[in-house]
Formats: sequence, structure tokens, C-alpha cells
Amino acid sequence: EVQLVESGGGLVQAGGSLRLSCASSGFTIDDYAIGWFRQAPGREREGLSCINRGDGAIRYVDSVKGRFTISTDHAKNTVYLQMNSLKPEDTAVYYCAAGYCPTNTDPTLNLYFYWGQGAQVTVSS
Repeated sequence: EVQLVESGGGLVQAGGSLRLSCASSGFTIDDYAIGWFRQAPGREREGLSCINRGDGAIRYVDSVKGRFTISTDHAKNTVYLQMNSLKPEDTAVYYCAAGYCPTNTDPTLNLYFYWGQGAQVTVSS
């Protein structure tokens, strides 16, 4: 059974940091790209970053570039999202997903087919 489990969410003050983890089972992260997405209340789910299998190519959307870093631990079959300089507008449920990551475009929901359950991130002002 394919599973993706996010962890590491929580409450943090503006300017603080959190690291989200996405642990996968039932497949290896080398089989697919892993993407990070978020959904704030009343808003559509948006792509943030993705990392390709193989060449390790990475994509960030402009709103998180320079603040968020995606990385991979192949031994643990886990992908991380280090989030620094957090802002109240980063408050959302964060999801990881397995699929495909064309690096000439922002991460796109319809290219991902396995999803985690989500982790809440709340940034207070």
C-alpha cells in the first residue's frame, strides 16, 4: 500500500522556522518526484516546490523561493521542506504528494496521484 505521511507541522511565530517531513512507504522516492503543496482556508491548493527523482532537479514557486528548501534523505525514503522566515500568510495545511515535477513550470496538482493527509502550519503575527 502506498502511503505518504507528513509530520512537523505546528504553531510558530512570524519569522520562525519549521521543518516538515514526508515519509513514504509502498514505493521509493526514487520512483516519483515529490511535491509540496498547501491549502489555506477558503483558497485553492497551491504547489510550492518539487524535487525530481534521478537528477534531483528542484522547482520553487516565487512566493517561497529563498525561504523554503526541499531536500531528500534516500536512506529514510523521506523528503523534507525546511521553512524559514515564516509569515502569517504561510498559514495553511501542507501536503506532500508523489507524481511528476516538470521543472519548467510550477508544481501542478493534476500531475500528482499519491497524497498525504496533510499537516497544519499556523504562523502567528
